[in-house]
Amino acid sequence: MKESIRIIQGEHRSISSVLLALKELTRMARDASVRPDFRAFRAMIRYIDEYPERLHHPKEDEYLFPRVAAISAQARELVERLESEHREGARLIRELERALVIVEDARPAGWREFSDLVEQYCQFHWNHMRLEENELLPLAERHFTSADWMAVDEGFAANHDPLAEVKERDFAALFTRLVNLAPAPVGLGEPWKRASG
Repeated sequence: MKESIRIIQGEHRSISSVLLALKELTRMARDASVRPDFRAFRAMIRYIDEYPERLHHPKEDEYLFPRVAAISAQARELVERLESEHREGARLIRELERALVIVEDARPAGWREFSDLVEQYCQFHWNHMRLEENELLPLAERHFTSADWMAVDEGFAANHDPLAEVKERDFAALFTRLVNLAPAPVGLGEPWKRASG
């Protein structure tokens, strides 16, 4: 397997694990008898906002997408759709952040909207990653030359430069924080307190 494909799939798994955790925490917080720790929600939303935007998408946009777009008009349309989805994902994150502020200030007011947005964002992002893995990457595997793969793999290997390593350590620390904030079965944090009756 090409190194860049391995990196993309690994990053997709990291993002997916946080999305699953966000969905489960949202489900747990529907229980009106608990007082959720909103720090866990904020850490998860920060992770799914910053990790793709600072580490994942820039590599795709700079090294992979232009080479795939050059294959054919159909490939170019696929790349344009994926680039559009990168922008739409950023917009949906802003909506999630806004809805979380409302819920945090006035729970249970706004809970349904937040819950619906979590569901919408998770499904959107899973569909996006599936499109990349099921259509874009196979297209690259069929058409890329050795020189194409060398250029893409070198671009994705930038994860090993000092600046990228700082970013990766930051995201690893953020991931550890969200695992420590989220209660079981999502993470290792303290159980949420029961709301006083």
